[in-house]
Amino acid sequence: MATHASGSERDPREGGNFEYTGGEVERPDLVDALDRRVEGDVRFDDYSRRLYATDASAFEVTPIGVVLPESTADVAAVHEYCFEEGIPVLPRGGGTSLAGQTVNEAVVLDFSKAMDSVIDVDPEARTARVEAGAYVGDLNTAVEPYGLKFAPDPAWRDKSAVGGAIGNNSTGSHSLKYGKTDHYVEELEVVLADGTVTTFGEVAVEELRESADPEGDDLLSRIHAEIVRVIDEEADAIDERFPEMKRNVSGYNLDRLLAEYRGEYGEAGVVNLGRLLAGSEGTLATVTEATVSLVEIPETKAVALLTYDDLLDAMEDVAPILEHDPAAVEVMDDVLLGLAADTPEFAEVVGMLPEGTDSVLLVEFYAEDDETGRRKVADLVADRVDGAETVADPRPGAAETTAQPTRARHAMEAHDDDDRARFWKMRKSGLPILLSRTSDAKHISFIEDCAIPPEHLPEYTREFQEILEDAGTFATFYAHAGPGVLHIRPLIDTKDVDDVDAMVEIADRVTDAVVRLGGSVSGEHGDGRARTQWNRKLYGDDLWEAFRDLKTAFDPDWLLNPGNVCGDFDMGENLRFDPDYEFEAGFDPAMQWDIENGMQGMVELCHGCGGCRGPQETTGGVMCPTYRAAEEEIQSTRGRANMLRGAMNGELPDDPTGDEFVTEVMDLCVGCKGCKVDCPSGVDMAKLKAEVEHAHHREHGASLRTRLLGKFEDLAPLGSRFAPLSNLPGKLPGAGLIMEKTLGIASERDLPTFRSESLVDWFDARGGAGVPREAADRDVLLFPDVYTTYTNPGAGKAAVRVLEAANCHVRIPEVKGSGRPPHSKGLIDESRATARDTVETLAPDVEAGWDVVVVEPTDAVMLQSDYADLLGGDASDLSDDDVAAVAGGTFGVMEYLDAFRLDEDLSFDAPGERLAYHGHCHQKATKKDHHAVGVLRRAGYGVDPLDTTCCGMAGSFGYEAEHYSMSKAIAEGLFEQVDGSDADAVVAPGASCSTQLKERDDTAEEPPHPVEKLAAALA
Repeated sequence: MATHASGSERDPREGGNFEYTGGEVERPDLVDALDRRVEGDVRFDDYSRRLYATDASAFEVTPIGVVLPESTADVAAVHEYCFEEGIPVLPRGGGTSLAGQTVNEAVVLDFSKAMDSVIDVDPEARTARVEAGAYVGDLNTAVEPYGLKFAPDPAWRDKSAVGGAIGNNSTGSHSLKYGKTDHYVEELEVVLADGTVTTFGEVAVEELRESADPEGDDLLSRIHAEIVRVIDEEADAIDERFPEMKRNVSGYNLDRLLAEYRGEYGEAGVVNLGRLLAGSEGTLATVTEATVSLVEIPETKAVALLTYDDLLDAMEDVAPILEHDPAAVEVMDDVLLGLAADTPEFAEVVGMLPEGTDSVLLVEFYAEDDETGRRKVADLVADRVDGAETVADPRPGAAETTAQPTRARHAMEAHDDDDRARFWKMRKSGLPILLSRTSDAKHISFIEDCAIPPEHLPEYTREFQEILEDAGTFATFYAHAGPGVLHIRPLIDTKDVDDVDAMVEIADRVTDAVVRLGGSVSGEHGDGRARTQWNRKLYGDDLWEAFRDLKTAFDPDWLLNPGNVCGDFDMGENLRFDPDYEFEAGFDPAMQWDIENGMQGMVELCHGCGGCRGPQETTGGVMCPTYRAAEEEIQSTRGRANMLRGAMNGELPDDPTGDEFVTEVMDLCVGCKGCKVDCPSGVDMAKLKAEVEHAHHREHGASLRTRLLGKFEDLAPLGSRFAPLSNLPGKLPGAGLIMEKTLGIASERDLPTFRSESLVDWFDARGGAGVPREAADRDVLLFPDVYTTYTNPGAGKAAVRVLEAANCHVRIPEVKGSGRPPHSKGLIDESRATARDTVETLAPDVEAGWDVVVVEPTDAVMLQSDYADLLGGDASDLSDDDVAAVAGGTFGVMEYLDAFRLDEDLSFDAPGERLAYHGHCHQKATKKDHHAVGVLRRAGYGVDPLDTTCCGMAGSFGYEAEHYSMSKAIAEGLFEQVDGSDADAVVAPGASCSTQLKERDDTAEEPPHPVEKLAAALA
């Protein structure tokens, strides 16, 4: 496809003055001192400190400030100065830690902004060198062309930094094959506590002895001395107290150090000091660059899903299943399956399970070819399920592989990519629902990843269930049964002092069980604030002191992420929501919030996983377009949620409806609704923004531009009536600059062109419906949205032609519009008034059997989704039944054709043309964007559905001068995908999307709506 134009040279901040900071600056003297020493940004303002006060854990600690280093020299300068001044330092990547490792009262070093490159790949050596802030997903993208990957696969690998994976010693679902990150650390560039930059890699212990000096003047000599001492004096304690578990990441990595010294991983007497840092959580040194080894991507995979009548039966089966050498064994209990069954995407899969199924084990095998994969599944099923049939024949004697009695009741197989992906997605489907609770009680991550020898899993599960019952709560049991790591998140209300006490008691009793059964307190998510205090119970006093001595040798003043691993944290303190937590929005919500705790529940919903920070290339989806363009935490859904919660609970000394907060925090949210579907918790930031903007307008008044843009449904009929005269002002020389100076409309944008003959005019002129009602199969109200009616009637005409070809009787109702323009500007009173009139007009016809069909996607979603917020419950005097009837009876035009398969009775003669399809973000948020693809393909077009985020126009957003450059920056991702497609043309259903795409290569015409392509193909 044609190469797109480069676009504007404006800086995204220009005009809007977006600094991504705000409030008072803490410790300006420290800011000045660091600013003189580093090239990266130094941010000690209230907003930045609030943004980095949380991670994906239950904890919250406001940092001293934030530095965004651009080089190792920056990191060393921060370390050196803070060492001299006694100031703690904390390295941070994606902020996805579940145990609170990346929140502390320290100067935070955010590596994910500028130190995030894959520096070099050596496919022959199977190694890669990366900066600490590079995401694991980006690393895998860089090495995939060579048939390689970074073996550890944490769940959030496309948002988790390699430095974080090292700091946490991360692993993942396939640890049975690959183990932990430490195994793949070859060499690390690190900065020591005092700012010394050095390299940690393989070294002979005898060399360490030569340089060791416990009283030395430099840190390295003291570090070497302590490492030698651990090897010489702590070997017996390490052998005795360290769990014999592949998945132990508690404490410091002393067992790996000792094993390397003994020659268990290579030459005896040689250790890799980089691997000692794996799992140290930034408490020993700060990693800036890493050389890691890679593995070959498996040729193929095969999956079996075994069903059980009881969770304990499944746990009993784990040990015998491991004898079949699987790559992964994942468990889902009845709670998780119930959640998946309530999800339309997985209801069909769960419904295929035999009646009475309580739990399942997902078992995956790696294989060199498909035949071997099928055979491995057949062997497993023959061994574990009585009388089950399999695709392949098992080996002779496979049924006697283990001596354990069979416990599984049924088996399902998955051998192609789609089926395997569906099983795995089902396994992951329940967690988002667990995390979507808007109540005060939430499923808290604090004891969720203990590692237990698989043979003891039944006993551990039984005891854990008893502990939960004694505490009066429950949890779901799921995840990595193969290596003995069950994810268990009890339901706890940390705002209640009794529940906090219960949380600590649960952790204490579970730790006792873990130690007794030979397990580890953490098998995956690390120590942090949640589990550091239990390491003493796990390892005993002697090793606890050895940990502390090692920490002191590396960090004599305990300034590196102090308190973690072997510190004095109390898991009941520094909770994000604690018994002293208070919430005051400062205004009454204008819309209906039909969730527990109302709008407050939504404000508090984000759990901090960082799902909104995933790059387009590795994560896909819609969320979050402004973060992807700016790579600023404040522009992520997580950032906005943290800021909004902080402003409403008093942690942030700012008014959530004040000018600064609305401008810096909420204004760049484009309202794409991507977070509603892509966020694991379903945070609806678009709706929250509308509430905040509405409250701001009520308190401060709306600007002239806001009022004009919000009245587009009133102004567009006038523009059409007086066209073409109404289009002249935008074409006059200098008009753009005048519009920018007076109204803030970007001078680079062409204003919408009003058509003198509107869609309604055309429809009336042709004599109305072309198919008499008495002869039609269906009755359709073609909704006259403002864009289709007055600026793009061609799409409306095409819709009429296609609908009538499908024997639909079409009528255009007399309505003003959907109310989308005022709603998008936070003018909720105006949008509610329009919505009320629209429902009053449409409801009688809908109840009489008419379907409402909308050409413009955002207007369709307005009726389908937003009306319930505006008109439901006590929000209006309308009947909820009428509102629900209109919502349920409304369809986007391509959705309508696909849902009722109306196109299947039509004759098409499509040209041999391949189309790149960019779906509208509001359709994606409601999972309706796929319909156009199916219809176009059945019509004979080749279709390349692009996995894109918002186009960047977002209604009027891209027209506004201060947003223009951000709008174009967002569009770059879309343009790149279009350019990379082998399609002949691009189609887009949204008017905003077409406007943006028109500027991609300065074409004279906007890309057509899919229904226009469909109409053109009618035979």
